Amino acid sequence: MRIDVLTLFPEAVAPFLAASIIGRAQRNGLVNIVCTNIRDFATDRHRSVDDRPFGGGPGMVMMCPPLFDAVEKIERDDPTPAERLLLSPQGEPLTQDMARELSGLPRLLVICGHYEGFDERIRLGLRPREISIGDYVLSGGEAGALVLVDAVVRLLPGALGDEESVEHESFSEGLLEYPHYTRPREFRDMAVPEVLLSGDHARIEQWRQEQARQRTQERRPDLWEAFRRRADDSV
Repeated sequence: MRIDVLTLFPEAVAPFLAASIIGRAQRNGLVNIVCTNIRDFATDRHRSVDDRPFGGGPGMVMMCPPLFDAVEKIERDDPTPAERLLLSPQGEPLTQDMARELSGLPRLLVICGHYEGFDERIRLGLRPREISIGDYVLSGGEAGALVLVDAVVRLLPGALGDEESVEHESFSEGLLEYPHYTRPREFRDMAVPEVLLSGDHARIEQWRQEQARQRTQERRPDLWEAFRRRADDSV
């Protein structure tokens, strides 16, 4: 897989992309992540990428020409078709199912916004898929892009090493994940549940399923209702 990240601040995203699971996935040849500075495609001596909005109003708006030129140049350099993604609070919410869908594509092109927003013609002309990581506003799309890339890359076969860990994570089955424990067996009067020390794998699995269902019902009733509806539909 190839992932292109278009940003005004490549120095802010590069360290994260080089570390931990994402960095290892790149070193192992599972993914090639290329950061491109949108400002490199500005045409004036000030390297301008934004301007005041027509009609007035606060803030600055990202201009069309640099971003169009950047996207078109990058796509010409590699013939692999790219799914264009735009981080935006107006986009569809990022979910585990979406991350799994994106992880099956050969190439993603992730556009990070900044300032007050995008010239609307960027949406109309480039027609990216708009994605939101939550109902709040950030200073720029870089943080959202890193969340998106992390969620996708860790689902690539071989990225985590232990493929079963993906199957049991939160949201993988529509439920939150069950609680985990490790050594020591007791810490500040808090003990590991005896069932986890029993060696009875059937009982342990049953306990984990019960905990996942209980935790989801208590903490995310919206997920619990969706899980119940899917269970009813499958009967």
